[in-house]
This record gives sequence, structure tokens and C-alpha cells, in this order.
Amino acid sequence: MQILGIGSRINHPEHGKGVVTNLDSNQYWVTFIENGLETIALDDDFEIIEAAENEVDSVSFFDIESSLVRILKKYSDVSEIVPIGDKWKGGVLELKPADSNLKSKKIKIEDFFKKITMVRDRLRVMEQKVNASNLDAQEKVDIQQYITRIYGSLTTFNVLFKSKDQQFVGQKGK
Repeated sequence: MQILGIGSRINHPEHGKGVVTNLDSNQYWVTFIENGLETIALDDDFEIIEAAENEVDSVSFFDIESSLVRILKKYSDVSEIVPIGDKWKGGVLELKPADSNLKSKKIKIEDFFKKITMVRDRLRVMEQKVNASNLDAQEKVDIQQYITRIYGSLTTFNVLFKSKDQQFVGQKGK
């Protein structure tokens, strides 16, 4: 199936002669001499009087949405939803001081896990900002090594992650 460009002239069995004035991934917008502006499916039955080259990139909403999500993940601190391991759901983290006279602190594991994933996401943003910065190459390498060591220090908390590919990776994994 040939995709017509804007300016193509067609003859439609129902609407008559018209000119393609816009298009997307599903349909043409055609201005017909007798019926005005109508939308017709790309694969509708019509005669091509004169085909103009497709001067417009037809991009689907899915393509635009996918690109936007990729850009937001790369350049913002918007965090993805990271599931906690099933065995930890509803659990409690309890911090007990050595002195039994002092009160212990209980924290929902899900709340603690959210904090850990926020730290991870902010480290990723910092990494991107360092890589995009005007620092010289050696300074970038030095800061990257510190960030990698921070990831390594956080590997203790990998047990909380449901998915292995979302866990912290230190020096050995890089």
C-alpha cells in the first residue's frame, strides 16, 4: 500500500475529487471539492489522480509516548515503579539499640524499600548529570568510581528487590 503525501489528489467513489491535507498512521484528512473536509482510512478504496511524495513523517501515538517516556527516564528523577519481593510485603524492619532501656524503632519494609529505590534513582540521575557535564574526562571517571562504590555499598539491600535486574550493582557487575 502506497502512503500518499500531503498535496496528493484523489478521486473517492463516495466523496468525489479531493486533496490530501494531512495524515496520521491510520487515516488521511482530505478536502473534497463537494463535501469539504473528510477523514478516510489509509486503505480506503479510491483512485489516485496524482501522488505527492510523503513529506510528513507519520508517527503513531505509541511512538511519541515511548519516546517521551524514554526521555523522562533519562533526564528527570521520575522513578519507575519497582516491586518489592513478595516475602517482604507487609513486613516490618525493627532497629533495636544495644541498650535495652532505649526504645526500638519499627519501620514498614515497604517504606524503607521506597527510600532505597529513591536513593538508587537519584544516583542514576547524578550519573547522567556527571556524564553530561563540562567536567574533564578524568574528573568524570573519578566521580563515576565513587558512584559505583556507592552502588556496591547498597548491594546489601538487593534481597528486598523482586526483580534481579533492578538490583544494585557494584564494581564487579560493571
